Amino acid sequence: MIPGGHENIGAVVIGRNEGARLKRCLASVLSQIGHVVYVDSGSTDGSTDFARTLGIEALDLDMSSPFSAGRARNAGFEGLKSRLPQLEYVQFIDGDCELCEGWVEVAEAFLRSNSSHAIVAGRVKERHPERSVYNALCDIEWHRPSGDVTSCGGIFFARSEAFSSAGGFNPSMIAGEEPELCLRLRAGGMKICSLDYQMTLHDADMLHFWQWWKRTVRGGYAYAHRLSLKGRKSDAALLRATLRIWFWSLGIPGLAALAAVMIGPWALVLLLSYLVPLYRGYNGSLMQGNDRRASFRYSLFNVLGKWPELLGQMDFLFKRALGRKFTIIEHK
Repeated sequence: MIPGGHENIGAVVIGRNEGARLKRCLASVLSQIGHVVYVDSGSTDGSTDFARTLGIEALDLDMSSPFSAGRARNAGFEGLKSRLPQLEYVQFIDGDCELCEGWVEVAEAFLRSNSSHAIVAGRVKERHPERSVYNALCDIEWHRPSGDVTSCGGIFFARSEAFSSAGGFNPSMIAGEEPELCLRLRAGGMKICSLDYQMTLHDADMLHFWQWWKRTVRGGYAYAHRLSLKGRKSDAALLRATLRIWFWSLGIPGLAALAAVMIGPWALVLLLSYLVPLYRGYNGSLMQGNDRRASFRYSLFNVLGKWPELLGQMDFLFKRALGRKFTIIEHK
């Protein structure tokens, strides 16, 4: 056991070429949790070697199968269970994040006092929102309401038994695996909670438009994959989100173009309907406490994002129709 944790708590850290960010991540985890497994997805920067110098068990995913965050987290969890049979709780965290001081104690106390909950997550803040508009967008995106929620992101504190009973993550999903897991947990009668307590600092390091674009493509891909899963009843919010992607990226432009051909250019006034989602996003961001400039940018990129999200959905449908393997969409 590495000094800094309890015998019944473990952590799974996943990463791929995270460099200095992984070093910060592992240091922050080791300060609170003694049993840590790091799972690497094909790094070329010596990540696994560095983890081992800290006494951490480091696993390399088999490169013959497509990488996915869900597959990596499952492997890390199994590694923890094999070396720590008494594992009661597990903290999942990505290599581009730092675990905030005091979080583990808060999370453990919550799950001990709330037996109906399988997962608890806290606040995520962006480490450098000032470095780019894309980092700033992430910082706004991380804001989630407190209380019981339908899903969480990939960084959370979980009850080991509940995670095992649900079968872990779906390893075939390249994105959106967290809400899919939460859907299964809730179907089994368990709950997910979001606490108003700082859990992690996240370092998106998105400095270029193409990074934002590819990340947004992956988000659309995730919506389509979750909707396609057989035997799963998709929640209404997921269906509405998917329909909005198609409506705003194809429906409105197509209708405006058709009307312009049939009755004249003035029909392009239909494009003013984009003011509706722009206003909703802007107002929603203001209500979260963001300033006007940040809220406008957030709203604008939410609307622009409908086109890369559409591409992600079409990519999924194309690959599924041809029977191709689903591979990760990297944005870094």
